[in-house]
Amino acid sequence: MNSQHAPPTLAEASRLIAAGDLSPVELTEAALARAAGLNDRLAAFIEITPDRARAAARRAEADITGGRRRGPLHGIPYGLKDIYDAKGLRTTAHSRLLLDNIAAEDAETTARLEAAGMVLIGKLATHEFATGGPAFDLPFPPARNPWNTAHFTGWSSSGSGAAVAAGILPLAMGSDTGGSIRLPAAYCGTVGLKPTYGRVSRRGVVPLCYSLDTCGPLTWTVEDAALALQVLAGHDPRDPGSADLPVPDYRSTLRQGVVGLRIGYARRFSEDAGVGAEQQAALDAAAQLLQKLGATVVEVALPPNDHFQAVARTISPAESFAIHQDDLRKRPEMYARVTRERLMLGGFVTAAQYVQAQRLRRILTAKVASLFEECDALLTAVIPGPAPLLAETDDGPWRKTQPISSAFNATGQPALALPCGFAANGLPLSAQIVGRAFNEEIVLRVAHAYEQAAGWTSRRPALATLPA
Repeated sequence: MNSQHAPPTLAEASRLIAAGDLSPVELTEAALARAAGLNDRLAAFIEITPDRARAAARRAEADITGGRRRGPLHGIPYGLKDIYDAKGLRTTAHSRLLLDNIAAEDAETTARLEAAGMVLIGKLATHEFATGGPAFDLPFPPARNPWNTAHFTGWSSSGSGAAVAAGILPLAMGSDTGGSIRLPAAYCGTVGLKPTYGRVSRRGVVPLCYSLDTCGPLTWTVEDAALALQVLAGHDPRDPGSADLPVPDYRSTLRQGVVGLRIGYARRFSEDAGVGAEQQAALDAAAQLLQKLGATVVEVALPPNDHFQAVARTISPAESFAIHQDDLRKRPEMYARVTRERLMLGGFVTAAQYVQAQRLRRILTAKVASLFEECDALLTAVIPGPAPLLAETDDGPWRKTQPISSAFNATGQPALALPCGFAANGLPLSAQIVGRAFNEEIVLRVAHAYEQAAGWTSRRPALATLPA
């Protein structure tokens, strides 16, 4: 674990542990060492939990050695965005309002990962309440991009993106209300999966917007995302948005390739959303590679981007304000300026505007769903270009540029971001694969085929190859 090579992915670690070639204790010690050694530069962690992690790793090693291996994730480290509850640990949501908030029980997702035998290394930086950031007037600094620490990590699952990209963790949990799993994945060059709305429980996760919030994993590879989703997916009767549907075996179709599949390339949507030349060229190359691999790639027309943005930028502020209105009225000074200003915008959304946004949302969802009558999956942009400088990141109350990714929060379909190249400045570029509702397996299948052929996962930031 002290070589100059990058730490193992989730799938690699699983295979090594199963073969007896890797110790969970050794793997955990390496993760803890990397977390401690890199956190001054990356600010990825709000809290590192070495005593808890070492105890869990020792239990995992004893169980596995004794023939009681729970499954493919047993004994492997992970991290939680600090809006996820883990019993006995603080859940701060990166805010001074919750500095003393100790979780009484695990979030459902945390409980599933713990039951799988995973080892929690710590709580990861976010934007305040998963919306206000990056901000420097908070108890914790914003996370930094491992490819270049002067650059943005993406949206609120920022610590998760940084920790996975830097090779500290093979799996980190994020949440996605307007793109906050996929954007950190895109800007940090990892894989980020936003499952279908309702596929993964949100219970025990600090809410931002009830009808848009989605929980999911950030990993280094698509196979890793499939392994994580297998554990995370499933009905939770205590989450009112949870879907009571069967969970398929996500790995059973992962390697079936794309021969015979029909993939809709939403190229005009990229142009409509203001995607830059470097990112557009990378998307075009991805479409060509999928066709070379045997898929039929056809151009499809998504509704205009500003329609999706009108929906997301009406519903999200309104619901977020409803959650925070008491604290905004009684102690507004406790929030970071950018959080306070963005949340307060929701107080100006009228009931009529909210209802009309929900009506338009149904129309857009039906239009996107209709594309899957002719296509198995969609290929679209998820970012306009490489990560901007952190110092130049928009921190106004109304963002000048709205995230392309929020289109599929509005419609709820599963969407996965994965690397598709690099810009001239060396920062990652990313593509997005979208599937029909509750068909994450086709998203993973298409993404895996592209990933294996493209080979971008072999290129990691220099920080990821430093010894622990």
